[in-house]
Amino acid sequence: MDAELATATARQSQVDAVLARLFSLARKRAEPLGAAYVELWDRIEASTTGGKRFRPRMVFAAYSALGGDDFDAAAYVGAAFELLHTSLCLHDDVIDRDFTRRGAPNVAGAFRDRALAAGAEPATAEHHGVSAAVIAGDLALFNAYRLIDRSGAAGEMRARLLEVMDEALFASAAGELIDIDFTLRPAVPHVDDILSMERLKTAVYSFEGPLQAGAILAGAPDETVATLGEFGREIGIAYQLIDDVLGVFGTEEQTGKTTVGDLREGKRTVLIAYAASAPDWEGYSALFGDPALTDEGAATLRGHLVDSGARGFAEGLARYYVNRALARLVEPHIPAALRAELHPVADAVLGRVK
Repeated sequence: MDAELATATARQSQVDAVLARLFSLARKRAEPLGAAYVELWDRIEASTTGGKRFRPRMVFAAYSALGGDDFDAAAYVGAAFELLHTSLCLHDDVIDRDFTRRGAPNVAGAFRDRALAAGAEPATAEHHGVSAAVIAGDLALFNAYRLIDRSGAAGEMRARLLEVMDEALFASAAGELIDIDFTLRPAVPHVDDILSMERLKTAVYSFEGPLQAGAILAGAPDETVATLGEFGREIGIAYQLIDDVLGVFGTEEQTGKTTVGDLREGKRTVLIAYAASAPDWEGYSALFGDPALTDEGAATLRGHLVDSGARGFAEGLARYYVNRALARLVEPHIPAALRAELHPVADAVLGRVK
């Protein structure tokens, strides 16, 4: 276990070094263009810190278990998915009108506060902040693709890695659009519709893509790459189900965001879809989506989500998808080393709610 921890720490350090080099070079380029631009790059870099580097871990898990040995190349590919994640988070905060992440101002919040300090009106300052966040997300997205190029992959392998990255972004954008369209519906969507959205929005870029990229980089057969995508799809849906539970029942330290936010926003999740099907939902529906929801009101809603069985249903569904994911690993073309790498991933997904 100590050896595994040391290896994981070394791999994370390699990813951190790739990102540090990228931001160092970007700051040097930004200096002649003004202090505000340097600050923006500082804020983008800060947005990449504090996370668990989950997506690079998926790249390394597949790559190392399938015999890859150029870990510098894998670090660049892992860093690319981490930067893609940063980009999507920056834009997601704009969509959700969030000005904090992990208990501190995000890019939008930092530049909003900067404008307020300069004497701007609150509405103008907020627009300034979200505008900076959009620019930051664009920069992170563009550089995610550049990191694939800098990995050293060439020819057909480079083309396949870029296809995986493209599919991750393409699917995530579709999932995000479906998610915001849900808010226009007066009725809560069905569970299956929400699961489809969450697979597109999160599972593809967080699990399917990184696992497949690691396998492609290792030169794995097509059937192994395809099965890893299937594993990633199932485990990614489970991950998002648990994430939605934590968004209401977890802590800010776990999620990086307030646990009242999803309830105030009226976020459509499996928890809410199940609770809305209960006969007494009408007595609680006015609280859901109330932007002025108090902590007391949130506690009342949480109680209903437990009493109606919604929390138990969501956690049980997550276990179901984890088991579906593990079933993919029994295929004969999945080597034992890869099974050994991915079983702990499944345990970690479910362990987040213990």
